[in-house]
Amino acid sequence: MTSIRTVGILLFNEVEVLDFAGPFEVFSLAENDSSDKHFDVITIAEHQAPISARNGLTVIPDYSFDNHPTIDVLVIPGGYGAEKIEINNPIVIDWIISQAKITELTLSVCTGALLLAKAGLLAGKSATTHWMDLDNLASYPNIEVIANTRFVDASDETTKLVTSAGISAGIHASLYCVKKLLDSQTMQTTARRMEFDIG
Repeated sequence: MTSIRTVGILLFNEVEVLDFAGPFEVFSLAENDSSDKHFDVITIAEHQAPISARNGLTVIPDYSFDNHPTIDVLVIPGGYGAEKIEINNPIVIDWIISQAKITELTLSVCTGALLLAKAGLLAGKSATTHWMDLDNLASYPNIEVIANTRFVDASDETTKLVTSAGISAGIHASLYCVKKLLDSQTMQTTARRMEFDIG
């Protein structure tokens, strides 16, 4: 029996839709040729109330900060809500800090990297984000900002941490994380099922 990891995706108002929907799709579909399920994907918000994502999509989170189960993989999406609203929300920042300490892997998509930077989790590491926000990310101390890349793996002996560039790059980074957590074959099978060209 395959051990199933729980993937927790943070939601907030004005979150970029593909930033969370892309990773949701990847981790939900990730399976090997034996159809073994590897991930249980859930959404989490500060409050368990409807979220208004970018361009008016309404999403109802599965859990709140107060009642979600233990998560193994943390996904921090971006969007206007990340860089302009939640970055000033100490409850969200503190939650990210507490979860990143106990999860097996943390993945940010697009400007979700700014939330990780605000939380101090990128200090001394390399990272990337949407090309329009590279300078914003570079304004935080002690971060090596990498441009012109789909994702950056800044994992070390104690922390598995991946940041991705904008929006659709989150799909590519999520597939990479499947490979990192499982194996290349599962990544390839998932990408093929999604008809995603991983290059």
